[in-house]
Amino acid sequence: MLTKFETKSARVKGISFHAKRPWVLASLHNGVIQLWDYRMCTLLEKFDDHDGPVRGIHFHIQQPLFVSGGDDYKIKVWNYKQRRCLFTLLGHLDYIRTTFFHHEYPWILSASDDQTIRIWNWQSRQCISVLTGHNHYVMCAQFHPTEDLIVSASLDQSVRVWDFSGLRKKSVAPGPTGLADHLRNPQATDLFGQSPLLLQADAVVKHVLEGHDRGVNWAAFHPTLPLIVSAADDRQVKLWRMNDAKAWEVDACRGHYHNVSCALFHARHELLLSNSEDKSIRVWDMTKRTCLHTFRREDERFWVLSAHPTLNLFAAGHDAGMVLFKLQRERPAYAVHNNTLFYIKDRQLRKLDMQSHKDSPVMQIKGGGRVQPYSMSLNHAEWCVLVSWRAGDTHTYELYAAPRDEGAAPAVEPLRGHASSAVWVARNRFAALEKNNQLVIRNLKNEVSKKIATPNCDEIMYAGTGMLLLREPDAVQLLDVQQKRTVATLKLSKCRYAVWNADMSLVALLGKHTVTICTRRLEQLCTVTEGARVKSGAFDDSCPQPVFIYTTANHIKYCCKDGDYGIIRTLDVPVYVMRVLPAPNGGAARVVCLDREAKPKVLTIDTTEYRFKLALVTRQYEQVLHMVRTAKLVGQSIIAYLQEKGYPEVALHFVKEPRTRLSLALACGNIEAALDAAKSLDDAAAWDRLAEAALQTGNHQIVEMCYQRTKNFDKLSFLYLITGNLDKLRKMMKIAEIRRDVSAQFQGALLLGDVTERIRLLKNAGQLSLAYLTAINHKQLEEAEQLRAALEAANLPVPAANPDAVFLRPPLPVARAQPNWPLLAVSKSLFEVASAGAGGAGGAVAAVTDEPLEAAGAWGDDEDVLAENKEDGEEAAAEDACSDGGWDVGDDDLELPEELAPVSANMDGEEEQAYFVAPTRGAGLAMAGTLRIAHDAVALGQFEMACRMLNEQVGIVNFEPYVDTFTSMFACARMQFGALPALPPLTALLPRPTDKDRLPVVTVKLNDLVAQLQQSYVLTTGGKFTEAAVVLRRVARAVPLLVVETRQELAEAQQLLAICADYLLGLQMETARKAMPKNTLEEQKRTCEMAAYFTHCKLQPVHQILTLRTALNMFFKLKNYRTAASFARRLLELGPRPEVAQQARKILQACEKSPTDEHQLLYDEHNPFSICGLSYTPIYRGKPEVKCALCAASFLPEHKGKLCPVCGVAEIGKDVLGLRICPLQFQR
Repeated sequence: MLTKFETKSARVKGISFHAKRPWVLASLHNGVIQLWDYRMCTLLEKFDDHDGPVRGIHFHIQQPLFVSGGDDYKIKVWNYKQRRCLFTLLGHLDYIRTTFFHHEYPWILSASDDQTIRIWNWQSRQCISVLTGHNHYVMCAQFHPTEDLIVSASLDQSVRVWDFSGLRKKSVAPGPTGLADHLRNPQATDLFGQSPLLLQADAVVKHVLEGHDRGVNWAAFHPTLPLIVSAADDRQVKLWRMNDAKAWEVDACRGHYHNVSCALFHARHELLLSNSEDKSIRVWDMTKRTCLHTFRREDERFWVLSAHPTLNLFAAGHDAGMVLFKLQRERPAYAVHNNTLFYIKDRQLRKLDMQSHKDSPVMQIKGGGRVQPYSMSLNHAEWCVLVSWRAGDTHTYELYAAPRDEGAAPAVEPLRGHASSAVWVARNRFAALEKNNQLVIRNLKNEVSKKIATPNCDEIMYAGTGMLLLREPDAVQLLDVQQKRTVATLKLSKCRYAVWNADMSLVALLGKHTVTICTRRLEQLCTVTEGARVKSGAFDDSCPQPVFIYTTANHIKYCCKDGDYGIIRTLDVPVYVMRVLPAPNGGAARVVCLDREAKPKVLTIDTTEYRFKLALVTRQYEQVLHMVRTAKLVGQSIIAYLQEKGYPEVALHFVKEPRTRLSLALACGNIEAALDAAKSLDDAAAWDRLAEAALQTGNHQIVEMCYQRTKNFDKLSFLYLITGNLDKLRKMMKIAEIRRDVSAQFQGALLLGDVTERIRLLKNAGQLSLAYLTAINHKQLEEAEQLRAALEAANLPVPAANPDAVFLRPPLPVARAQPNWPLLAVSKSLFEVASAGAGGAGGAVAAVTDEPLEAAGAWGDDEDVLAENKEDGEEAAAEDACSDGGWDVGDDDLELPEELAPVSANMDGEEEQAYFVAPTRGAGLAMAGTLRIAHDAVALGQFEMACRMLNEQVGIVNFEPYVDTFTSMFACARMQFGALPALPPLTALLPRPTDKDRLPVVTVKLNDLVAQLQQSYVLTTGGKFTEAAVVLRRVARAVPLLVVETRQELAEAQQLLAICADYLLGLQMETARKAMPKNTLEEQKRTCEMAAYFTHCKLQPVHQILTLRTALNMFFKLKNYRTAASFARRLLELGPRPEVAQQARKILQACEKSPTDEHQLLYDEHNPFSICGLSYTPIYRGKPEVKCALCAASFLPEHKGKLCPVCGVAEIGKDVLGLRICPLQFQR
């Protein structure tokens, strides 16, 4: 008997298994009903509503119901989902012994000490029949599994079989045959004119079985055969056979020496089970009527026995609780070689090709009797099989020589021996563990060739050629059979099985509830503890690292060698894994299994989760990215795993919930994503967390926004102080005045050094003495005299001024309102590098790819174009939306012919996002080196040398705009720290990481300038030309102060400078055009020329579209249709929005009807030209021109030597060395 689960409680009088779930009900002598989960060994629920012992209990086969009957004469029907009693059936007059549901009808069968059997309809809650005939207590009554029969047992020493077909015909709608008979003869009556249905009794006694000498305690039907078993107080178990005419005793099983409480049939084998008050459970052979096994307990009498409807599982109730058990082991014996599975089923060795699923017999297995084989070991080289048997205390093995041809009989009888385990250790040797714990090595003739003493070993397992795993009570040893020595030892208790991977580099040691993965030398890698029992396992060797796939009683799970584990799928019934077959196309894998009936099964499993984890562990980020985009990886478990393992940037791709996204974004330093999440949440806690993280990365602009959202005025004031933003600090003081927060107002005045304001605040607060001291100490003599007079008038003492008083002067900020601090260099994570590579890498100078739906700001300031869309009385918009002019893309007042053909257009776009993480801090070094780049000279404070370099390299002559830039760079290149409390802080230079010349840290970076260029794009799109020009000019001036390492970065910096020059020239020219008068024809022609020149500036497509729309409208109004048609074609080539494309096609159709220009302009689109940055006139190819030394803007020769108006700092036409910002430029 294999005990699976045991409970401790009061005496158990009734037991019932659930048909589908792993549940069992136990009714106790103290009136409590317990609901147990026998897989997890946990008590799920208690039901306590009976007064006195509960003897009858039964689950309904389909509904969430169970019925109970007790000594309180009550039958109760319960709903276990609602955890309550639904109703009570009353009618019995004495103790109720058993209660059973019918498997099909809505009936309950009850047996009672009132000598009756009752049938109840639990739907109508009525008693529909009372069966009388017994003249003593009715101890048991049960329905037949398939027929309309009832068997009952009574203390009147009889067993009765009842036929209730009459009750079925009355109470239940007729079946197919009954309905046919009724329709054939609906008016059939008997001799007296009555229907036979009305005369038929509800239930009649079909058989009375008499043969017991004392009262009968139990009777039960066989599931399929016409047999009945009964158990009585005469200590006998009797077997009865019946047919339609009679019933008779077949035989009696004698062996119990006290009252037999219960007996039942085994559903799958020819066995009987019985238990008794003699404290034993006995298993009987039905054919021989002999006792096969006896299981005894020390002090507990047995009272009830129950079998699971479908599984090989039994339960017995005794004085101290309940025990669940199996009669024999259900694990099939199997062995795997390559893609072939060998297994034993029904005394037959079979083999299954796991690729083609071909299953064929190999040979018959002879030994073992009724016992299933315990295990088998295959020698594929010699085609021999070792089969081990364990029947009680008898342990044997058989050695078979398997036939090479399928279906052939074995050539000779198997060789046998006594040993608890037998496994192959070499091609012609196998090891057998004998009872005296001696390990014997035998050859193919079963002859002893070697003996090894293993005093504590109780099991041996295969470990490769010449090696064995020896299981001891608290350890596992790796034994070298040839050298007779222990190679390795692992402390592990109760190991049951060992599973090796394909190359024998890893082994999984399976315990009852544990999985331990070790190396070849038993070095423990990880251990997983399970709540349910571990059944089997196999390695998936198709992954970068082998993954162990194992089964428990109700799940298929995985375990990686680094300790990660999880659930793959659930199981209805336990299975035993043989092999994991990877899918050919990388999809769902397949698992070849055997069930408990040794039937091969192939289950599909989803390997995405553990392959995803392995890809992270092995840093295969391209595969991670592919799985993120294609696989359905969701759930809190994967998010928690990624956070735990330090991959928050990967987890960020799975999460949509804002609060979780905020946490993950802050963990990986992605301030942009955190900002989006905080905006979605919009609560104080989220803004505070974002402000703290942004402050640590130096992004004080986001910190400012967070403090503004939370109205944290104190922190906001301090932020403005430390960033040098004195204008906003003054605004904070005004806000404090509006809020009537005098304390904050005084602090703001103190930080600003505003003495007058502080005096005013103290005077208004009535603190005249403090106001006087403030005025006299800060030499505000006039104010001090007035306060002195006020003090004397109020008869208050006038405090004396302190001659040693020190002025409270706040330090002036070095750099005022500077952009975000360059405190931390920002680098992409490895995952984001893979993501960028997969998504398509872009250049350092980003481009604007999407045209705005509406050009904001000054883009649409001129007259509208479409006259037919104007309503009566509507005036054309003539005023500019911004003071600096803007884009003239309005086309509502163009007079287009109404008969134009309909046109259409289309466009699409994409956008990308980038995520970043902050790096670890570096260490400081001393500073030295040769200065050849202007940036290094500025960072070291060598301003004069830097100015000379900039003049020689890019011709800069106006250094006034560089004052703040030089100061900021000098400050960013050094740090201050306190040495001793009494000394001023020490200053140290920050070195450039990984630089052997120990040059200063880079303070101006290409990525920062690209970000500012993007900002200028946004401003340009919005029509804020003046603000955009300020940003572009700042970027162009900062390019000579860059330091880049590669030639690619050098080319990107030069490209950045060219983009800035083109935009600056175009925006300045457009601003000048907007400011020009448009009264005369010549003035209108000049504005049209400048609009046409603007279309030849090298702008981004979205801005080029806007310039072309402006020129198109102006030339169409000027009736220069040929040139307007050219602009329309260029516009359509850029792929504008559908409505813009439709309008352009209409204008093009109108222009093509009269393709002429009415006015002659200084504009030739077919002759390449550049634009003079001062006169805004074309300089055609071949004409003399001079260029700015920095921005390369073109000018007429007469402007040589002047200051470039485009960049504002360089001299036009100066001979220079060129841009020098890369160390590679100085190599020869």
